[in-house]
Amino acid sequence: MTDSDGKPTPGPAAPGGDPEYADRVYRSVPGVISGVFLLAVAAWLIGDAVVTGTGKTPYVALAALPVFAFPVIAYTLRPVVRASADRLVVRNPWRTITAPWASVDALRAGYSVELLAGGKKYQVWAVPVSLRQRKRATRAQSRSNAEHASRTGLGMGLAARTNPVVQGSSDPTRAWSDQVTEVLTKMAERNARRPEAAGPIVVRWCWWVIAPALAGLIALIAVIAA
Repeated sequence: MTDSDGKPTPGPAAPGGDPEYADRVYRSVPGVISGVFLLAVAAWLIGDAVVTGTGKTPYVALAALPVFAFPVIAYTLRPVVRASADRLVVRNPWRTITAPWASVDALRAGYSVELLAGGKKYQVWAVPVSLRQRKRATRAQSRSNAEHASRTGLGMGLAARTNPVVQGSSDPTRAWSDQVTEVLTKMAERNARRPEAAGPIVVRWCWWVIAPALAGLIALIAVIAA
């Protein structure tokens, strides 16, 4: 929840006396939209093949459904990042990484956003890097300097027309992935010393996605070979 100024509304006080805020959630909206579109097209094509197909076609279509659908779900709908006061949860296509803030070494955005924690490196699929957004940010910054922006409000106007604005970012003209990385880095620095933010990194495989896709692949091979 936010107040009239767009700031998060504090909830009940935490045990340490500081207010608690809702988790920050980040995911790629274009990725979700493309995933829904792909699943809709697949449902239409496979449904048509099942209804009107002859011979082995309906069986091949049914066997191909999980082989196509679950990877699409994994790479478009599933990725998300959740950041609370205690930990960072990175849900990638096939794995979920839970990293308490004390175990987070760094977050960086190069050609992809990466989480460095516990001596290992994990890609953050939910926050894709857009080189186009970075180019737009560079053009916006070159058109107006800080003094001109503070006098006319042009800088914020350019930001609103170029890249999405992330709450808590110090520079709304930057690419969305760079803003998210900055906000998460600040959260890591602020919360790393909290006792509740300590603990081991937990990595879990997403078997509800992996198992149906593998089973569908085996069934598809069997139907085609039959």
